[in-house]
Amino acid sequence: MTCVDTRRLYLLLELSRLGSMREVAEVHRLTTSTVSQQIAALAKETGAQLIEPDGRRVRLTPAGLRLADHAVTILAAVDAARLDLDPDAEPAGTLRVGGFATGIRASLLPVVAALAKTHPKVNVVVHEYEPVEAFALLADDDLDLALTYDYDLAPASPSAVLETVPLWSTPWGLGIPAGGPREVTAYADMPWIVNSRNTADENAVRTLASLAGFVPQIAHQIDSLDLVEDLIVEGYGVGLLPAHRQVREGVQVVPLTDPGVVMTAYAVTRRGRATWPPLKLVLDRLTPRTRTVPPLPVR
Repeated sequence: MTCVDTRRLYLLLELSRLGSMREVAEVHRLTTSTVSQQIAALAKETGAQLIEPDGRRVRLTPAGLRLADHAVTILAAVDAARLDLDPDAEPAGTLRVGGFATGIRASLLPVVAALAKTHPKVNVVVHEYEPVEAFALLADDDLDLALTYDYDLAPASPSAVLETVPLWSTPWGLGIPAGGPREVTAYADMPWIVNSRNTADENAVRTLASLAGFVPQIAHQIDSLDLVEDLIVEGYGVGLLPAHRQVREGVQVVPLTDPGVVMTAYAVTRRGRATWPPLKLVLDRLTPRTRTVPPLPVR
């Protein structure tokens, strides 16, 4: 392998993240032809086939994916050295973030809004995912940062290749029809409502019910908390709701104690990636000033 141009490594990494040469060209104000030529030159430098046709698009070969994985570490080291020598240099690149809606609203959006003014060369792309989806995408290197959550009664078990940093916690309670019994055991024979795209809710409900001495009837799988409230009002079941949520008429949230149910939000990255300047920039700003917040979650 001859000397590799880091600018070409950067374009390969962007191609692995964005998925098409056209998108890479648009983001970096280049022509598609220029991007193609640079990737071809990189293939010649490395002596490996880096891309292959995929319909009208291209995709990275296994060798291209391995080189893109190395590129993250290489470019992070180069950026760190550049920033150390040039304090005026700006982090740059496309940061792929995925997470649950409340985490994005409460933690990420204020950071992204500020970065748009202070670091315009950092492009943040956001997708909504449940934790189990985000963990898989991170492990496959299809995300750079995930905002996830779990409950103290049902802690998550991410892959060993991932690192998690707690951001904030908030209590959840039992969502019931207004005026109904406040004891969990009163709903042993009622249907229960859980999330459809993540197992955390169901695991927490099963643990809560087990501690109360019964097996819950998991009947409905719903993502929208508004719809959960609708089902509760109509008598179709009960479920967990954020303790600080302003619920609609006909629903009340009973605080849970002994045991309580606490949801914690996390920032999750692949091991060794947190020093990449655009990612580090966001992670530093996600660091909580307080560990307890009362957001109004929506799954």
